[in-house]
Amino acid sequence: MTTFAMTDTHCHLTFPPLGENLSPVLERAAAAGVTRIIVPAYDPESWPAVESLAAAHPDTVHPAYGLHPWQAHQPLDLDHLANLLRHPATIAVGEIGLDGKVESPTVAEQLPVLEQQLALAHDLDLPVILHCRGAFDELLAVLGRFTPHLRGVVHAWSRSPELARRFLKLGLHLGMGGAVTRPKARQVHEVVRTVPLESLLLETDAPAIGLHGVDPIATEPRHVRDVAQAMADLRGDTLDHVAERTTAAAARLFGI
Repeated sequence: MTTFAMTDTHCHLTFPPLGENLSPVLERAAAAGVTRIIVPAYDPESWPAVESLAAAHPDTVHPAYGLHPWQAHQPLDLDHLANLLRHPATIAVGEIGLDGKVESPTVAEQLPVLEQQLALAHDLDLPVILHCRGAFDELLAVLGRFTPHLRGVVHAWSRSPELARRFLKLGLHLGMGGAVTRPKARQVHEVVRTVPLESLLLETDAPAIGLHGVDPIATEPRHVRDVAQAMADLRGDTLDHVAERTTAAAARLFGI
């Protein structure tokens, strides 16, 4: 057991089956050393559920609010979103981003929604939690317009070290999750070996992404410990050191 508390920087605790078994999920997380969980809401329907969850577990659950690119066709009430983001418990704008792997809404339709939310993050001095698939060049272009004040994390990183460096140059962090545990994930393994721990965060994206030998639906925040252990093994490091440095990075970025 690591002596350092860890943070799951991306987990959808309101999704089933997690939301249906919350108490034991949180107990198992705490037993594994995972004491903080960032829960990003992704559309107006999920915002109240995440807000209620954070209010019920203020020491453990830290909320973020945004409109996910898959939901970019929905009307975005910026005033409502801004009010949620101004709450003292809110730690980020997210989950937001671009997704070129879905047919609708298109990246062209997603872009203005993302730009509005990036501007809101800038105005409120909040970090962003970014989703991206199949639109990395487009995302880098829009993010570049918000530097040097932009800060945040590209979650669920699974791409090459070369692409990682382009985001790191913008001052962003990379979220490391289940992909790190997969024996054949050579690109992400190289990222883990070469990127400073100060730029890496732990996450699960439970229950959406699995680990090696663990189905997505069975993934919980407690599995952050497995991600940290896999990172330690890849780096020839100790679990304690990886836990300490990534927890400190999450604390600096999100203020928790």
